[in-house]
Amino acid sequence: MLSAITFKPKQVVKRLLAPLSPRALDVMTKRYGLSENTERMTLESIGGIYGITRERVRQIENFALTTIKKSDVFKKEAAVFKELNMLARMMGGIVCEEDFLMHLSKDYSVQNHLFFLLVVGDEFKREKEDEHFKHRWIVDDKISMKVHDALKNLYETLSHEDIIPEGEIIAAFMNHMKEVSEEYKNEEIIKRWLSISKKIAKNPLGEWGAAESPNVNARGMRDYAYLIIRKHGSPMHFTEVAEAITEVFHKKAHVATCHNELIKDKRFVLVGRGLYALSSWGYEKGVVKDVVAKILKKEGPLTKKDIIDRVLKERYVKENTVFVNLQDSKYFKKTKDGKYTLA
Repeated sequence: MLSAITFKPKQVVKRLLAPLSPRALDVMTKRYGLSENTERMTLESIGGIYGITRERVRQIENFALTTIKKSDVFKKEAAVFKELNMLARMMGGIVCEEDFLMHLSKDYSVQNHLFFLLVVGDEFKREKEDEHFKHRWIVDDKISMKVHDALKNLYETLSHEDIIPEGEIIAAFMNHMKEVSEEYKNEEIIKRWLSISKKIAKNPLGEWGAAESPNVNARGMRDYAYLIIRKHGSPMHFTEVAEAITEVFHKKAHVATCHNELIKDKRFVLVGRGLYALSSWGYEKGVVKDVVAKILKKEGPLTKKDIIDRVLKERYVKENTVFVNLQDSKYFKKTKDGKYTLA
């Protein structure tokens, strides 16, 4: 567990802003949400207030940052920046901005002040959100390059259908990391590195995969049902599926709606009265008669016992139900040696 910060961000920022002119102070306060109004204003909106261009606001902001860094106050706050640097290193040397700020404080106003300190601090480098990664802060350039490369390489190995347990995704990620110092070989740090990626994500069941996959970013009842049944590992009644969706995903799942979605989706197979399994488990659609026909077509004539045994591996029905279906002379016939075959 990482220790909490020992300084008060708002007080530190107040001291750092003290050398600024009134207008520069106001611009910085608005730009970084450092007042009671925590909204970080854009260059355009600030320019609109003062009747100046966004470029002029940017110049004022840059001049203010330079003024702060050259001030005696900035030098006196060296311990604050050292502490932030140490915390960032303890969290992996490269940290997701949201994760880092949330770790330091749950208060959005305090987070704005911490963000400002990171901007001012010379040892912190911010990389903006892009196609692959979220906003992140870097204090270790070497580890940053390795993490970026490893995340991209890991994503390239994932298929759209992959759902990977957390322990396995951590191991797979570390296979792509080369020569990492012992201080960074920590499960919590690795999970923080993984959270930087926009391409790799974790679903509510704690399983990882490609972020765009419905197995990770579930978008509706069918996706929720798939994850629930898959996690369960065996056929479930549609009422149980609906209850589990409500409990796990906190989405109200009406039983009738859930049942209708299971019927429509090819990923699910009805294997008994109200019982659904995944087609990826080897089950195929069709009533008992269809299953018997498929078995006989594949294996040839079989005894009643052999047919029942095979059908019960695919359908949760009574033995007598299978036997009754075998009596349909339109589909099946009995051979001289007592076996059944297709009519």
